[in-house]
Formats: sequence, structure tokens, C-alpha cells
Amino acid sequence: MAAGFQRIGHGGASALAPGNTLASFEAALAVGVDVIEFDVRARGDRLVLAHTLLHGRRGGCLELRTALEHLRSPRFAGVTFGVDLKHVGCEAAVIDALRTAGLLDRALFCSQVAPVLDRVRQLEPRAHTAISVAGHVARASHRWGDWRRRVLAGLAARRWDGLMAQHRLIDAALVAEVCERQAWLYGWTVNDRARIAALRALGVHGVATADPRLFLARAG
Repeated sequence: MAAGFQRIGHGGASALAPGNTLASFEAALAVGVDVIEFDVRARGDRLVLAHTLLHGRRGGCLELRTALEHLRSPRFAGVTFGVDLKHVGCEAAVIDALRTAGLLDRALFCSQVAPVLDRVRQLEPRAHTAISVAGHVARASHRWGDWRRRVLAGLAARRWDGLMAQHRLIDAALVAEVCERQAWLYGWTVNDRARIAALRALGVHGVATADPRLFLARAG
């Protein structure tokens, strides 16, 4: 990920077109983002873009190889990619697909499942990774416990390069602690212009939103 504040489009621009689709990626590019984030999971023997297990089971999901073929177009040359891996088992195939598309060096791998990121680093030591931490229910399901202490320890040990935090978890102290460890801190998913501005003022390295138009200066 580049230095400075990163404008991240969640699912592309999922408020403007269905997320994890080519139309959403195009909408994000048209508005202007630095990063397009998308979700990857396995559906049978295929890798598809789907935010939830239910979305993946519905069918009609964009296949990863099709998405990458589209995103490798020169029109997306100024964009990097947040690759959210939803479960264990598909790490090698995703890395291979990104490498084949020539996009591996433009990817930041993120996941709420720490062993997924450990496997990514094992397979590709140069890969950039960010642990994702969500709200209370999700943290409980992943048995995070004292998540803040554990995440900061992982960043200090260079287990991960960054933290993708649900935006309500972010405060000035967390920003300072992450920066002290020379790591990145991103907030998600923020669909309010004032909250985006507040997080940026705190010094986060980027914010994900479903509506990238919120990054633009308000007209008038």
C-alpha cells in the first residue's frame, strides 16, 4: 500500500452498484479510489467474489480469475487491491491467481482469520497482510478475547503489516499505538462523511467506504 491516506472502495463501490462485481469496480474507478477491496471465498472448486457464505451459495458470483483479468487493465494501473480472504484453504490458489495476473505486488491480504494470513506469509513472505477486527459478535466468534493487546503484539512482531479495524474501535490511543509499531491502521466500513473526516484527523492510514463519493469535497 502506498504512503498517505488511502481511499478504499468497499466491494468496489457497493453503494453505487452490487459489491464484488465489475460494475462496482468501474463505479469506484470513475469516482476515484486508491484501493479496491473485494472478498474471496471458495465455492466448490472455484474461487468467487462473495461477501458472505450466503452470497456465495446464491450463485452468479464473479469468479476471481474474471475479476483479475478485468482489474489488470491499464485503466486500473493507479489502483491497488485489498484482498479479503474469508476462510482457510484458498490461500495458495489466490496467490497463484494474483501472480498470474501480475497483480500480486499490488495486493494487501486481509482476513479476520489469523491463520489465513500466517499461511499467506508462509507461501509468499513478501506479501503485505493486515489483520481485520470486527464488532463484538465477530470478535467473540474468532475468540479474540483481549483483541487490542493481541493485535498490537502481532504488529510489533511483524506478524502482520497492518490492522483493518471496524471504525468504532478506533480512537486516538489506538492510532498512536499502531503507528509506534510502524504499522498501518485502516477503518471500515464508514458511510458517513463526518466520520471519515474524523478518522482522517486522527491519523488513520485509510478508510473503506461503500460510497467513494464521500471522499470528495462537498459541493458548494
